[in-house]
Order: sequence, then structure tokens, then C-alpha cells
Amino acid sequence: MDGRDLETMRAVVRVCEGVRPEEAFDIASADAWLAFDAGVRNLDDRPWLFTRPPGEPERPAPTLLDRLRGRTGSRAAPPTSPPPRPPAIALCHPDGRVRGAALDAVRAAPELRPLLVVRCADWVAPVRDKARAALTELPGDALFPLAALVLRLSRRERGDFARTLLEDALREGPAAEVLALTARPDRATYGLAYRIAVERGLLTPMELATTAATCGDVTLQDLCAEAAVRPGATPDPDAAAVLDRLLAARAPRVRAAGVTALRRAGRHGDAELFLVDRSGVVRACARYVLRQGGVDPLPVYRGLCAEPAAHPAAAAGLGECGDRATDAETLWVLLGHPLPSVRVHAISGLRALDAVERERLTPLLDDPSPAVVREATRALLPDAAGIPESLLRERSAPDRPRAVRVAADRLRRAAARQSRPAPGYG
Repeated sequence: MDGRDLETMRAVVRVCEGVRPEEAFDIASADAWLAFDAGVRNLDDRPWLFTRPPGEPERPAPTLLDRLRGRTGSRAAPPTSPPPRPPAIALCHPDGRVRGAALDAVRAAPELRPLLVVRCADWVAPVRDKARAALTELPGDALFPLAALVLRLSRRERGDFARTLLEDALREGPAAEVLALTARPDRATYGLAYRIAVERGLLTPMELATTAATCGDVTLQDLCAEAAVRPGATPDPDAAAVLDRLLAARAPRVRAAGVTALRRAGRHGDAELFLVDRSGVVRACARYVLRQGGVDPLPVYRGLCAEPAAHPAAAAGLGECGDRATDAETLWVLLGHPLPSVRVHAISGLRALDAVERERLTPLLDDPSPAVVREATRALLPDAAGIPESLLRERSAPDRPRAVRVAADRLRRAAARQSRPAPGYG
């Protein structure tokens, strides 16, 4: 039993002894409620059967002779009926009849609503149906505090009922309640809240752009960025500010959405700045927008590669849209540039042009820049079997830099796979 299981068991025992759930465990945690539910069913010794009412003195445990005679209580006192189970325990009891009967207690105990949600996904149909009927009677906003638990349970086979109620409540409920859920730390909760908020138009384009530019959730980035630049979403005076917010984002997918939206805004020329973006996705979007505006990006790239120090990523962009016969040699020359970033992007451009030559690129495995070594390794992996084994073995020596040793090991493993005969079919 790990520490989490032990903590759950302690919480179950405390509730069995009459402690309120909020004093026994974190009732704000969906996982804590689910662990409590499972913990009650899995408690081997069923402590609620031995829980004594408050104030009753503890009786001595039965001796071995008592157990052999069939006695379970003290010889000094006659057996008494067990005290009633706390509602939270009864709602999680292994016996479906006990769980079903305990659902009546939820009406007078709102703090037990999380267990009502749990029972809506119960494996016993009568219990499940009774719990769903009770949940339907609650006002829609009563589900908002339970959103994380509802969404957690929706992953189960019978867990969609409460989620449907929650989504309906969010679509019809007060805007302030929906926006409050967007600030929840639970990813499923804030993701659903944002989706409903976008559907209802509760967020301004600038708010959407700011969320896309500052959040770390890629799904949310896509949702908010696309909504921010949706046709008709932004009044003309604010359109430029919204686009600029997206274009300044750190996340490549958000910048890409902003660059693509430049075409609709008629700002094709502004895409030229992003031809040398550090992200290949953004560079591709910039080329698309320029072509839509009648500009061929290839001559622009060739001009930028004349001054690679100012625009290191121009080398990668040249490889992505250039001509192998014409532009490959330009990239080979850039492999000797003093800036590591230029060398990295030049290797990337050669890969894009399918112009990698093993003999010319292998010396870069000794490059002083780990980034260049890693990029050279990626370019050489498809042809690793052609690299001399002695060369790779030398670079695996302990005195070599770590990046060089890692590269040599990767290439040796790739070479072994490529040299292995294909399995036969007989």
C-alpha cells in the first residue's frame, strides 16, 4: 500500500468514526472523492461495522475462545446492533441496496453531492437511475463546483449523463459562472469552459488573443487563436491590435495563426518578416501568405542568405522552398559560418532539400556547438550504416564532449538496425 492509499484509508476510517468528509480529506479534489469511494468498497475489515456510538466505552476484543464459540463481542456485555452508517459511507457501500437507500440523504446534505455525481455512473442500474433523477432536480449552477469530478467521471463507461447536464448548464447559465470556470486549474474544466465561452461569444477577440499568446495548453492555444481571427469576430479598429498580439506570441502555433490571418486582413507584405521565423510552421504560413499576395518568397530567401548573421533561419527557409541544383551549394557554404545558429539552419535546409551528403556532413559531428552536432546527427541517421564504425567508436570515447558521445551512440544504434537483415517469410 503506497502513501496515497494509506491516506485514503485513514480518511475512510475517520468518516466511519463520525468525522465530516471536509475534515477527513480534500473535498475540493475530484481524485480524493473517487479514491474515497473506492476506499470504502475495498476496506477489508469494514470498520463501520465496529464503530461505536459517541460516548459508548470501548469493549474488549473477543478472545480466541470467544471466536471458537461463535461470539464476536465481549462476554461482559450482550451484543448490540451496529450504529447507523454515516451517509458518506453508505453512499459508497459495496451493497447496491445500501447505496440506493443512502441517496435520499443527499437532499438534506449538499456537501454529499459529489457522491451523488459518482453514483450517476454506478454499475447498478437502479442506483444509477435514482441518482440521475436526483441530480436532474438540482439547479444547473449546482454542477459548476462539481465540474472537475463530472468531467473526470465522464471517462467512465456510464459517465456521460452528468457531463451532458453540465454542458447544458454552462450554455444556459450566467456568463460570470462560465468565465469563473476558465480560471480553474483542472485542464478538463477550463478547457470545457473556454469552449462554451467561445461558442457563446463571452470573450472579446483581444481576450482570446491574449489567452492564446500566454497559455501553455496547445489545445487552448488553437481554440482561442482561431476564434480571435474568425471572420466577423473583430471590429475593424481592433483587428490590427489582435493580430499583433498573436504575432508576438512565443508559441509557434499561435504565431502561425496570426500570420495566416494576415492574408484575410490584406496585410500580405507583413508576412515577409516571418519568413525567417525560428519555427518551420510559421515560415510555411508566411510563404503561403506572400504567394497569395503575388510575391515569390524564393528570391527573398536568396537575398537574406547573403547576410545570414542577421537572419540565421533564412538558410532553413531556403531549403524548404529552394531548388536543389541551384541552392544546395549556398547551404553547404553556410556550414562554415562562425555562428552556430546559421550552421544549424543550414543543415536543416539541406535536409529539406534532400541534399545531405554523408562525407561532407560527417565532420560536423565534431562541431563545438552541441546544437550543430544534434542537427548533423539527425541529418545523418538515415545513412548511418555508411559511416565507418571506427569513426563512431572514436567519438564514443569518454574524453569526447557529451554531445559528441551521444551522437556517436545514436548513429551506431541506427547503423546496427540498418545492417540487420529483414525478417524472412517462410
